[in-house]
Amino acid sequence: MRSIVRTVVLGVALGLAALGRAQAQADEAGLVIRHLKFHGNDAFPSDILAAAISTTGSGIFATNPLLRWMGLGEKRRLNELELQRDVERLRLFYRVRGYLDVQVDTTVARTAEDAYIDFTVREGPPVRIKNFVIKGLDSVPDGPELLKDLPLKEGEPFDRTLVYATADTLRNRLHERAYAEALVRLEGFEVNRERHEASVSLIIEPGVTAVIGEIHVQGARRVDSAFVRSLLASRPGREYSERDIQQSQLNLYRSELFRFASVGLDTGHFVPGSGIVPVTITVVEGPFHRIRTALGYGTNDCFRTGAGWTARNALGSGQVFDVSAQVSKLGVGRPFDAGLDQNVLCSALQDDSVGSAHANYNITTSFRRPVFLSPSNALTLALFAERRSEFAVYLREDIGGSVTLLRETANRIPITLTYRLSSGRTQANAVSFCAFFNACTETDVRQLRQRRPLGTLTLGSQRVRVNNPLDPTRGSNVSAEATYSSSLLGSSRFEEFTRVIGDAAHYIPLGNSVLALHAHAGMVFAPRQVLGGDAANFVPPEQRFYAGGPNDVRGYNRNQLGPLVYVVQATAITDSIPEDSVRIAATGGNSVLVANAELRLPSPIFSDRLRLAFFIDAGTVWERGGDGTGSRPAFRVTPGAGLRFVTPLGPVRVDAAYNPYELPAGRLYQVEASGDLHQIADSYQKTKQIGFLRRLVLQFSVGQPF
Repeated sequence: MRSIVRTVVLGVALGLAALGRAQAQADEAGLVIRHLKFHGNDAFPSDILAAAISTTGSGIFATNPLLRWMGLGEKRRLNELELQRDVERLRLFYRVRGYLDVQVDTTVARTAEDAYIDFTVREGPPVRIKNFVIKGLDSVPDGPELLKDLPLKEGEPFDRTLVYATADTLRNRLHERAYAEALVRLEGFEVNRERHEASVSLIIEPGVTAVIGEIHVQGARRVDSAFVRSLLASRPGREYSERDIQQSQLNLYRSELFRFASVGLDTGHFVPGSGIVPVTITVVEGPFHRIRTALGYGTNDCFRTGAGWTARNALGSGQVFDVSAQVSKLGVGRPFDAGLDQNVLCSALQDDSVGSAHANYNITTSFRRPVFLSPSNALTLALFAERRSEFAVYLREDIGGSVTLLRETANRIPITLTYRLSSGRTQANAVSFCAFFNACTETDVRQLRQRRPLGTLTLGSQRVRVNNPLDPTRGSNVSAEATYSSSLLGSSRFEEFTRVIGDAAHYIPLGNSVLALHAHAGMVFAPRQVLGGDAANFVPPEQRFYAGGPNDVRGYNRNQLGPLVYVVQATAITDSIPEDSVRIAATGGNSVLVANAELRLPSPIFSDRLRLAFFIDAGTVWERGGDGTGSRPAFRVTPGAGLRFVTPLGPVRVDAAYNPYELPAGRLYQVEASGDLHQIADSYQKTKQIGFLRRLVLQFSVGQPF
């Protein structure tokens, strides 16, 4: 008997395998689908219908007769059986959504190798909801509030998917109001096909309101179970809320202690109708120590590297201890200068005698407490030493510490408050001090370059609602930050300012393409200071705004949008001023405004890895309260196009932007051998090379610009 069974099973398996091979051969030998279109579909767009069927069209190059001979693009082949089933799939799709009289026909034009498919849909009038009744809310306080903005509405087509979506919405809203056992059932519906009308009735069984009962922890071995309970957004005796359960699970993952975490109803101890919901927390602890390293390259960083070590569950109560270090400008900055700015690798830094004179670094030690007074709060203490720079503008060194309080709001929007106290100094172009603070002598400039204390208080928040943080295609990202520096916080008088920044980006899907919109604005306010005999609103160079580069207005090289001054060495001046000896120095401004619009779409070839982008950037940087060039906003608009190469670390991009503008006029300073500066012209303008290609600015970077 067993041998007979084995023989039958073997025969069935061989038959299925042969059928699979035959089907695969048929698919391979099928006609190439060069054309797939829908006609008559007014209620639903074609991309929605295409997702509901099995048959798919070939790539754009495979459907282009002029480029077909190149063999490019993905080829999809016709399966006759699936095509017949697709007609039924489309009919079912429409009928479930209330279009009971729908008719679907196909037209297939075949050649020796290709197939051209057209689906013709005659939708007919939909069945619309005449009566929509919801029963059982009498015992629920403010019950009518639960009925606002439901997916299903009277007068709309009778979409059965929306019926169940409405039931889920009502159940979730009741769970948020402590009705942990709430049920929502479809009581029934009636359809009058002749009049194209329907009546739908839902019935709600809310049950009793419930509170959180005992909390059991499973899986915690090295992590204290009391700490695990402290991460919950609710406590025993509080009203049950589904949102609190979800937030509790998020808190567990955010602690970085667990590779798996689940918070849910303890079914073993739950008594229906008791009004008490026992909760079980199930966790799987992750590794408590992590070592990380990084090596990279950037146009304005040359080579960079970093390393770090993290100890989780430090002191046994969920604290996180972290040590990290990063170094950049390797190959151009002392003491790692290898002359790479003289070759193609890091040639972009050749003219950066300020920001790339020394290697940049950051060493930070931090200690974070995930639960501080509340599960929604985290406290971080940090000590740091760093050297950072802005291209051709400044070099800043700091050593100090910070205290950061992070609070997650009920809407999952983090708010941070940071106090930072450091001792540092800024090396900057002397013209930055001379142009905006009248500190034009070496003595005055040396005073501004001295090491001074800086104490700041920063309040910031960011709302991220995107589907992919590295390459978003829908959603939005909004952030705001305000920084206050004052002698009351420990700052010196030359470091007092208030800085406000806002940033917003929105991503709109357009089929396979994305329209990305972005806006950025900022202002700095500073008290008047006296140096060099004059008074001015002095803003430290590292707190000023700069624009131009791969991430804002791409028609300008880095930091060259906005107020500029020109510098020439005294030894270069003869009877005239040689233009090639005059260099540009960005001084930045106390105000900035940038706006971007970019259309991102798949490339006709290698569409899974290569994308195209067309953009328009606009922006300005200016000096409010100034009395010369750059004191008024002058918007500059630079259009362009680019390529995006998709990688696991984000897109690698190359952009070419067209800049039709001349270089702005600015003050011309002569640098003496002593280091003193003398203004020799009020409105000097360097001639820009003409020609379309010479006005193109190339930008290379990794990651989307916004």
